[in-house]
Amino acid sequence: MRNTILAVSILSLMIFVSPIFADRADVAMHEYEQALKLTPNPENGKRVYRTCSVCHTPEGWGLESGAYPQVAGQLPTVIIKQLADIRARNRDNPTMLPFTSPQLLGGAQEIADVAAYISQLPMSPHNGVGPGLDLAYGEQLFKDNCTECHGDSGEGDMDSHVPAIYGQHYRYLFRQFEWIKMERRRNADKKMVKQIHNFTHRDIRAVLDYVSRIRPPAEKLAQPGWTNPDFPKYARPANLHSGAGYAIDRW
Repeated sequence: MRNTILAVSILSLMIFVSPIFADRADVAMHEYEQALKLTPNPENGKRVYRTCSVCHTPEGWGLESGAYPQVAGQLPTVIIKQLADIRARNRDNPTMLPFTSPQLLGGAQEIADVAAYISQLPMSPHNGVGPGLDLAYGEQLFKDNCTECHGDSGEGDMDSHVPAIYGQHYRYLFRQFEWIKMERRRNADKKMVKQIHNFTHRDIRAVLDYVSRIRPPAEKLAQPGWTNPDFPKYARPANLHSGAGYAIDRW
């Protein structure tokens, strides 16, 4: 009897801790594939996004400082993949990790829901750009190195969950690019890591300055003065697209 209890206890412990020792990429991919099979509910995604809006802003435009990326208009498969990766710790993001906990973000259904909501938000017409000093060189680097995966206009690829990079803040692009090059971003595409290994500081500045200036399609951009009507109780700064000074009113 005692041996039976011991065996059951050990089995229960194995079941509990086994995800810790599982391959993080596999865990993330499993949740990603689960989410793709579900029918998203953007209305529930709006509710889930209330937590996200504290950092990414109600409009999903992030900050020009690069502290938070613009997520509005991003491909839903990309959002799902990144959330699954962060939750499984296949991408190190200490700021985001608590917000992907089961207490704040349910299972694959809520990931699918919030991804659907975010992806349909109109993008900022005023994302942060670089200094504009080496754009011809940056354009050539982009054409030679980036279009195969990210597309000729930086539109990304839905099926391969390759992110759209047009309209993204320059400083956010710069930081993520350097982390990928240094292999600090665990879920980075291995082909990209290898391809940019020899990029110089000038290369990085030039190509990302060019990318930050690629305009999204007109239909994806917000109209002048637009604010997200789903979040009427947020106190917004006068310089909305900077994302500085957001304050949350009570819901």
